[in-house]
Formats: sequence, C-alpha cells, structure tokens
Amino acid sequence: MPFFPGLPDLHAVRSRIADGRTTAPDEIERAIHAARHPAIAPAFMQTAFERARDESRQGAGLPLAGLAVSVKDLFDVEGEVTRAGSVVLDGQPPARADAVAVARLRAAGAALIGRTHMTEFAFSGVGVNPHHAPLAGLADPLVARIPGGSSSGAGVSVAGGAAFIGLGSDTGGSIRIPAALHGLVGFKSTARLVPTAGALPLSTTLDTVCAITRSVRDAVLAHEIIAARPVTRSARPLAGRRFAVARTVMLEGMDAHVARAFERALGRLRDAGAHIEEMAFDEIGELATLQAAGTIAAAESHAWHRRWLVRAAEAYDPRVRSRIERGGTMLAADYIDLQAGRSRWIAAMQARLAGFDAVLSPTVPIVAPPLASVAPGAERDDEFFRINGLMLRNPSVVNMLDGCAISLPCHAPGDLPCGLMLWHAALHDDEILSMALQAERLLQSA
Repeated sequence: MPFFPGLPDLHAVRSRIADGRTTAPDEIERAIHAARHPAIAPAFMQTAFERARDESRQGAGLPLAGLAVSVKDLFDVEGEVTRAGSVVLDGQPPARADAVAVARLRAAGAALIGRTHMTEFAFSGVGVNPHHAPLAGLADPLVARIPGGSSSGAGVSVAGGAAFIGLGSDTGGSIRIPAALHGLVGFKSTARLVPTAGALPLSTTLDTVCAITRSVRDAVLAHEIIAARPVTRSARPLAGRRFAVARTVMLEGMDAHVARAFERALGRLRDAGAHIEEMAFDEIGELATLQAAGTIAAAESHAWHRRWLVRAAEAYDPRVRSRIERGGTMLAADYIDLQAGRSRWIAAMQARLAGFDAVLSPTVPIVAPPLASVAPGAERDDEFFRINGLMLRNPSVVNMLDGCAISLPCHAPGDLPCGLMLWHAALHDDEILSMALQAERLLQSA
C-alpha cells in the first residue's frame, strides 16, 4: 500500500514525451510539486528547482530526456557545498566540479532537482539524522516508519514522485535498504564499475556509486549512464536457471511479512521453472569472526574523519561518531589481516557460488520499524543499533564479497514493502540485471 501509488517509471514518461502526451518542463513541475509535499520535503537537504527547470529544457533527445534526478548529499555538485548530511562541513568551500557520476547524469539529460537527506556521513542503514527535520518512509500512511539508509532521501524522492532516479551510494546496503522498505528497485553494481571521484568516502574499499529507481529497466539505464558502459542483456529464460538460497544468517529473524513475501517470491520463480536449492553457506557465518577486531568501514572512515573529530567531535551525531571512533581502536596489523582475510573469504565464496546463476535472500529480514523506536536519545540507542544491525546484515555480505546485487519489490498488494535480493560475485552485473528484468514481471503479477 504505497503512499504515492501508481507512479510511472522513467521509460514510460520518456515515451509520453516522445509522442507528445507530455513535456519535460511539465514533468519537472510535477516533480517540484511532489518535492514540496510535506511528507517528501524533508527528503531534500537542498533543492534546485530553477536549475532543474533549465536543465529540463536542455534534455530533449538525450537518454534522461530532461527528467528529475535527485543527488545524495555526499556527491559534489559544482557550486554547492558537499556536507554529507553533517553540520561539521558547513563552512567548507563549494565544489569546483561535479562528481563523475553527477557529470555523467547531467550529460545524459538529467534535471538535478536537489540534494537528498542521508544518514550523517552515510554510516547507518536506518536513515535518521538528528541534524535535520525527521524523515519518515512513505510506505505506511498510518504509522511513521524509518526510511532506510543511508540513502534515505534518495528512496523517498523516488517513491514520492520527486525524482525518477535517486543517485546514492552503497557501502553495506545503503541503496538496497531504502529500496526494499519503499517497494522500489535498488541496484548495487560491482564497485569498480562506477568511479567514486567526487563522492565523500565512507569506505574506500566498499563504497559503490549506484541508484534507486522505480523499475529494473530504469535501473539498467541508470547503471549504463553512471558506469559509462552498455549492459549486455541475456535472453536466457528463468526456466532452468539455478538459484541458491543461503540459509546461514540471511534467513534468521525474518518477521511474518518478510517470510511470507520471500516464500511467495520463491514460489513464483519455481513456477517459472527455476531450480532453487537451499544451502548452508557456512562462509557467511564466518564473517563475524573475520571482523572481530573491527570492520573495514570503521577503520577507513576513522582515517578520513580523525582530523575532524579533533576539531568538532561534539558536532557529530553521537551514534555515527561512536561507530567511526571504533575504527580508531584497530591496529594497523588488524586492518591488514582483515583485508587479507577478506581476499581469502571472497575466493571461498566464489568457489561456493560456482554453478549458480544467483543467490536469493531477503534484502532485509524485517519491514520498516516505527520511526519513534529509533528517535534520537540515549534511551533508544540499544534499539537503534539492533535495528541498524538487521538492516545491514544481509546486504553487507555482498559488499564484503565485492559483488553485485539488486533488490526487487516482492510483497503482495496491500502488504508493507520488502525486497528480494538477487546477488552474485563481482562482474556478474549484466546477468543479475537480465534475470531481474524477468523476475520483476513474475513478482508484480497478481
């Protein structure tokens, strides 16, 4: 029961523009109207409506046709300050150039409507930020629920009609989580395929530049633009495809909504002739031990933030600061051992995945919890970190794998949104997208 149902995807609107049923300037006005809606306005840290109007007129004949795109607040946009959802960076000079991904979207005819809300410095899967107006997800008109993060505003902007593409980043699930909680599509490519230049880093090892869209075909288009590479579509049908279901860790703690939706999705794929095999995947259970001394994201974020923590520690969200500061307790030897251990783990996982077309998992094991349960306040910290762990648990496996994954809406009509994640190792992007194009139709059928 999406709060803003029935929104067309970019391909559909581009076709309407081509046959004269609408115009890009008209569509920009619709996006601006949506962006001003009280439920959607907090999704933007900064808007640029006049710029979007100008760019919409310049997009004719280009792939994005002058339609609205939102940009997560951690990307450089020429002439704007990149704050990454913080107040720490308020006094920094404006960016001198666009981030690579932003420049590529502009060149493809995007109308950049504004900078979107995010967890401060992208370090949480919940999507709350105490420095800015509260932002709730749009999936439930009765209960204010978390938007998912860290690309929270990207998800709300696309779900609410203010953008067709929400440019964001994914270090441990930050694109796929808000996509799952809003019934959207979130594609995390193999990290190396899209340059991170001009994006403020969380983890230089794990960061991936990617996007949230309303359909898989839009996800393909967005990836082709920001990666500057064509996707080779496979016509091989789902019938005969071999999928694994990872039992270890990734099926634990599912709520009734997600369990029902996941079984529904598996049933649809089986009915289409896919072969589905449940496997233990003991390697996934080994990640906790591998990261016992600390995480890559914590270590690499601390390396970037340590000078700012000296100057302005009290200006940080305490929940974000505590995670960054843990990276400061890691020894250099621990970090080196972790990177070496990750390489060995990737090799073991690649061997385990041999012969499978993809792995199927719930994107996150629960639907969006109430926003009140994680509101700022020390008395709710335990619940915040519990929910944050659940949000990140499944998608972060793919980041550690250096893999690629897509989250597809898999809930039945009338249920709260949740996602089915198809994933594999590095550079299986085109096959994942090809399978998702077919699976999307199965999951959306009544």
